[in-house]
Amino acid sequence: MRDSSPKHLGAQGHTELVESVPDEVTSNVSSKLTLEVSRVDDNDIITCAVDHPSLAPGDMKTQLTLRVLYSPDVQILPESNLPREGEKFYLQCLGNGNPEPAEYKWDKKDEVLPPQAKVDGAYLRFESLNKSDNGVYLCYADNGIGNSQGEYTLLVQVTVGVIGVYNFTENIPDPTAMSTSSGVDHAVIGGVVAVIVFILLCLLIVLGRYLIRHKVLLPSVSTPSLPIHLLFAALLFLIFPIAPPSSTPSSPNPAFLPLISPIW
Repeated sequence: MRDSSPKHLGAQGHTELVESVPDEVTSNVSSKLTLEVSRVDDNDIITCAVDHPSLAPGDMKTQLTLRVLYSPDVQILPESNLPREGEKFYLQCLGNGNPEPAEYKWDKKDEVLPPQAKVDGAYLRFESLNKSDNGVYLCYADNGIGNSQGEYTLLVQVTVGVIGVYNFTENIPDPTAMSTSSGVDHAVIGGVVAVIVFILLCLLIVLGRYLIRHKVLLPSVSTPSLPIHLLFAALLFLIFPIAPPSSTPSSPNPAFLPLISPIW
């Protein structure tokens, strides 16, 4: 703070002039702000404002953007979540720091890097993946403020060829299906034969009556007619011919027995 008082000024003619200077008071006020910052405070804005009766609110203020420097956080991102054998592949090292990391280093845990793995700054590139590339890969990043590392476990998916499997049961017929089909066929054939036999029996009856009536009406015919039972036997022989012996024994169809037995 500085104060000033009236000054005496001298002049010629022995005349003394006195000039009164009003009181002038100047105050310098300073304020200090101490903060404990972290990486989340980076790019935050700090505002300093002066509050005085002679000033309108907000007339005197200034702003400052914080720039917080911090070491990087390292994360490794794969090109694909399912790396396959024989394909191209890369790992990317991301260093989140201020400033950005300027130096990257790649390594394989407990082993040396595979010869086909090429370091390209923040990238580790594989020309052709192999299951021998499996393992834990490490990336180190340094930005001058500090350094950090990240890791990624690589597991190569091996392509398995499709082998055709012959189904040995494909050509074996189903015994249930055969018996069902055979039963249906026998039933159909038996029904058809039964109808035919019934029709022939009706014809035999009609023919027998006709012959009997013809014999009665023409008694003078010299050529005797064949006995009726011989005609029946001949017709039955035509209906049921004698079949050659079969290698597999078979029983007669019971559906025909009720129709044949009354004749004999």
